[in-house]
Amino acid sequence: MSTIGKVHSLESFGLVDGPGVRFVIFLQGCRMRCKYCHNPETWNTEVGEEWTPQDLFNKVFRYKNYWGKDGGITVSGGEPLLQIDFLIEFFKLAKEKGVHTTVDTSGNPFTLEEPFISKFNELMEVTDLFMLDIKEIDDEKHKVLTKWTNSNILQMAQYLSDHGKDMWIRHVLVPDLTDDEEGLKELNTFIKSLKTVTRVEILPYHTLGKFKWEKLGIDYPLEGVRTPDAEEVKAAEDILEIVKE
Repeated sequence: MSTIGKVHSLESFGLVDGPGVRFVIFLQGCRMRCKYCHNPETWNTEVGEEWTPQDLFNKVFRYKNYWGKDGGITVSGGEPLLQIDFLIEFFKLAKEKGVHTTVDTSGNPFTLEEPFISKFNELMEVTDLFMLDIKEIDDEKHKVLTKWTNSNILQMAQYLSDHGKDMWIRHVLVPDLTDDEEGLKELNTFIKSLKTVTRVEILPYHTLGKFKWEKLGIDYPLEGVRTPDAEEVKAAEDILEIVKE
């Protein structure tokens, strides 16, 4: 019997969710409570449109002509690793058709304990690229920002590196919260210790999701926080040694 996945939404023409043109599946459910989350409606694990891996892949694969040689499928969230059984089954179907697969994750569910790690090893076999968000390198600041530790997230990055899996690292830049110079330098040192990072991205904080918090009746914790300007983004990119293509 197929695993049932709970899907929040679908985007047929994604341009910022991995290489090339991507079909992006946003899965439902996330345990982290990031202060700047722009999709708080994905937190709830009890809702979402239900799909079998085969039915979803049948829908997605119709768009293959748009992907070209560089594009493919990205599964995001929410947090896709919370639905790892569905993800494995879905990506196996994609790899049978030679489709490039990407997971966009914050790494929060990662653990070396069973049964998760065996499933994660299986997932690695059918995943071409992991896009990993590192919200904050300092663990105490990470707990304040997300209500969770980052120790297992950094462990996941190291695990992917040790197993030769390609990674993109992303960091959301929030003025006076995740933009301190020492923290960015520490993040850069950590990234440079990894062997398989092929791209690092700074994502400037924005308030486009604020209305969703209000709609859900949740107090927005970053009320009044501004978006970073171009100079601040460039300064962070310089510290992280990001070279624009």
